[in-house]
Amino acid sequence: MLLLQNFNQQQNSNLIIQLIVAGVIIILISKFFILPFLSNKSSSKMTKLKVGDQAPDFTASDKDGKSYSLKDFADKVLVLYFYPKDSTPGCTKEACSFRDNYEQFTEAGAVVVGVSSDDAESHSKFSAKYRLPFTLLTDNKGEMAKKYGVKKELLLIPGRSTFIIDKNQKIALIHSSLLNAESHITESLKVIEQLKSQ
Repeated sequence: MLLLQNFNQQQNSNLIIQLIVAGVIIILISKFFILPFLSNKSSSKMTKLKVGDQAPDFTASDKDGKSYSLKDFADKVLVLYFYPKDSTPGCTKEACSFRDNYEQFTEAGAVVVGVSSDDAESHSKFSAKYRLPFTLLTDNKGEMAKKYGVKKELLLIPGRSTFIIDKNQKIALIHSSLLNAESHITESLKVIEQLKSQ
């Protein structure tokens, strides 16, 4: 009986050692092989913007192939919001919330522009299905996201960040929240109202 207990204890010890070794191997493989592949190597060069900084220039196209750059929004308050993907639950909720509050934005003199890596066809379907009254831009290479310092969440998911750019094209708000999509609308409106009263 004692011999059987000793054998079982030794088996348990061996199993624990094997699990620890397997865990260490998984961590090492993730660190040196998987993570460098998944994360964009140029992410270390990603811009780190702060409130008060000059907004980075950009060039991107909408669903109709029309090209936009930052100068197209000169003398306007720009709500530039980056979102992960068209037609996903959180992004649909966010877009519809911007749509439902769109009149408040326009009355405050603000222009709303959404940005994701989706192509023109996807943007076109998304806009039509949910009757979105604002422009969606395609950032298929992630260049705009890099310029604005929008990082990937959980290594894979494109970030959800909103930037308010004032009439002088300075950053007035940076708000990031992947899970609370609607907070982007409430936080944006607060800052836009403050800008309006200045």
